[in-house]
Amino acid sequence: QVQLVESGGGLVQPGGSLRLSCVASGSIVSINNMGWYRQAPGKQRELVAVFTSGGSTNYADSVKGRFTISRNNAKNMVYLQMNGLKPEDTAVYYCNADSFVGLWRKRYDYWGQGTQVTVSS
Repeated sequence: QVQLVESGGGLVQPGGSLRLSCVASGSIVSINNMGWYRQAPGKQRELVAVFTSGGSTNYADSVKGRFTISRNNAKNMVYLQMNGLKPEDTAVYYCNADSFVGLWRKRYDYWGQGTQVTVSS
């Protein structure tokens, strides 16, 4: 019931910056947390950053101090500002949202199609 679409990926040089955007549609009133994950070839998908419904943020240790997640609830959007990019940041980045539905508040996860970020000189 929730659809997510990412944008903003591309090719950048080490030390460069990118800003990723994700817009949600559908049953947006049910959305709780929103965040970003990434997956590099041959590696597991990992959490990059999360913005909770309560307004708190959490980051993977590898991106702390370089990435910033923000959220605009009025526009149903979440952003990821990435500064000081490194080759190890190269991955497909996925927008994620969760929701809790029903009397027992069953959790559902929703994912975008992903946007490629490549950091190379």
